[in-house]
Amino acid sequence: MNTEWSLKEIYNGFDDPKYEADFKKLEAAMKKEKELVAQEGTKDLKSLVEELIVANEEVAELVFNLDTYISLTQSVDTENGEAMAQQGRLMKLWSEGSATQAAAQKIYAKIPDVDAMAKESDLIREYTFMLKEAKKEAEHLLSDEVEEMIAAMDITGGSAWGKLFSYLTSTVKVDYQGKEITLSEARNLAYSPDAKVRKEAYEAEIASYEKIQDSIAFSLNNIKNQFTMICKKRGYASPIDMTLEQSRMSRKTLDAMMTAIEEYLPVFRKYMRKKAEMLGYKNGLPWYELFAPMGKSDTTYSLEEAKEYLVNNFGKFSPDMADMMKEAFENEWIDFYPKKGKEGGAFCAGVSSIKQSRILTNYDGYFGSIRTLAHELGHAFHNVQIQDHRMLNQDYPMPVAETASTFNETHLVKAALKEATGEEKLNLLENSLMEHTQVIVDIYSRYLFETSVFEQCQDKFLMAEDCKNLMIEAQKKAYGDGLDSNYLHPYMWACKSHYYSSGLSFYNFPYAFGGLFALGLYSKFEKEGADFVPKYKAMLHATPVCTVEQAAAMEGIDLTTPDFWRQSLAQIEELVEEFCKL
Repeated sequence: MNTEWSLKEIYNGFDDPKYEADFKKLEAAMKKEKELVAQEGTKDLKSLVEELIVANEEVAELVFNLDTYISLTQSVDTENGEAMAQQGRLMKLWSEGSATQAAAQKIYAKIPDVDAMAKESDLIREYTFMLKEAKKEAEHLLSDEVEEMIAAMDITGGSAWGKLFSYLTSTVKVDYQGKEITLSEARNLAYSPDAKVRKEAYEAEIASYEKIQDSIAFSLNNIKNQFTMICKKRGYASPIDMTLEQSRMSRKTLDAMMTAIEEYLPVFRKYMRKKAEMLGYKNGLPWYELFAPMGKSDTTYSLEEAKEYLVNNFGKFSPDMADMMKEAFENEWIDFYPKKGKEGGAFCAGVSSIKQSRILTNYDGYFGSIRTLAHELGHAFHNVQIQDHRMLNQDYPMPVAETASTFNETHLVKAALKEATGEEKLNLLENSLMEHTQVIVDIYSRYLFETSVFEQCQDKFLMAEDCKNLMIEAQKKAYGDGLDSNYLHPYMWACKSHYYSSGLSFYNFPYAFGGLFALGLYSKFEKEGADFVPKYKAMLHATPVCTVEQAAAMEGIDLTTPDFWRQSLAQIEELVEEFCKL
């Protein structure tokens, strides 16, 4: 089994003739798009819309393929100069077409009745939702020239600051036990069964941020200020309002979820205090013990064992899922191990042109890594469900993006708990609560932190010390007495890439959404069995062409009141009670 992914199915290198040919095709397609936009008023609106959609599809597919290849290449080799140059080349070309894209959106918005036009055109019928969304989005578009300028300036603005963050965190040296290791390797040691290793790794990790904290603080300030400026220019009331519209999610749903989370924070604190007590601490958990394994925790899995574990467990849910997982392991979809220059964390990128996905992990052999694989393979399963949509209908919003992944985690852990006893069960149960705490409590702290950053960076430049203080304050509000306030993590803002996207903010609450939504969906699976699976797949298939509330309604779920969220959180409370008894 190859431990690194293969990208040759997309391109065989930057010198691949197909790669250069696609760049030329993109230039031609963008030129055709621009010519069509210029024909507004000279031809029938329906015909113009149909031709524009076809042109948009070609541009989107070419940009997606080129960008995916460049980004994936760079994610495992952040010091790759050729990848950086190609990214700049693509971004420059794309920015030059921003005015055309904005003009096309405005043409779509001029359709007087999308439903009526859809009756006359199969193509327009498939894009009914997208065209209706375009009417809403057009209200926030600026002039074509300004849209082009924003895209062009982002290349050396927000996007450049984001690349600086990735570069710094992937190349910084962590001084640990007399040797240099990567930040990803240091963070992985938080799961070590050795308490001494966990504490020393935490101390080494914290110390390493001092080398790069000022540069990362500059990145954070500039990205958030740019986002706020554009948000205001577009007429949004606030960054969170812009994010919610991008997420196709109502403020009512967000408020309902946050209300339920705040009510259940004491439940999570009870778990953390109990874990602290079992580990011999009196004032709550020190941060470096958040991920301390409990019970039987010395089991590790080879990649072959991990594959077998996942395929066997998910075969009981859906043979389609199991087959896809097997293919991912055997056909080089996954880049497994940490290495110098490779990004930390994990992600899944769908590659629609080849109907596959590519998954990055930093595998360490423990159960947590298998859980991470299950999570990312959940994203891949979601990608499979939408691959028969047309090109412009394959973009689902942030909140539901984390649903299939956390559904997979839920299935994996519940299946493991049924088979486990004694110390092994305690270990699995605690692992589950540890992850739920991250998805709910830590995500809540990140939401509080980002809210504070947006509020304060307009009036002052947030130096590294300011960022640290805001993070500590957010952690205290979220974790309360569950953590020892003398040992928090003041640099959680400096190691999470979610804060450093120039076009996307508040990429935190979608994880809580996905985690709790998945629990609610899984309870339906437990009641309905095999009958649930086709409905689940249909819901995933619909996510690019509906709001999150509409997707939930397909399963009979109302997201806009706290009751649904409380039901999901109550399932976690049951686990806490079981943990305390064990």
